[in-house]
Amino acid sequence: MSSSAIEISLFGRTYSIACPTGQEAALRAVAKKLEQQLESLRQRRPNLTREEIAIMAALNIGNELYQEQQQNHNYRNEMDHRIRLLQTTLEDALVKQSVKVE
Repeated sequence: MSSSAIEISLFGRTYSIACPTGQEAALRAVAKKLEQQLESLRQRRPNLTREEIAIMAALNIGNELYQEQQQNHNYRNEMDHRIRLLQTTLEDALVKQSVKVE
């Protein structure tokens, strides 16, 4: 897969980032969200260093990702349970139908 460099700005600094072709919009959206998170932290905690703000933003975003992964895991488990229940119901109905036919 080919890639190209795109420029993003964070904390007033511009970075050139390699990005797979076709993923530029996604990377820009992530950078925008990160910049918003950084600015929000800077406003709420002006005494923090840039490094501390970056670490707190990374932890916040990591926590959001973890929560989403947990929700997806719970959803998958619930869907697996429902599918098994549906399969059992269908199998029972087919067995009852075959008994009636005989």
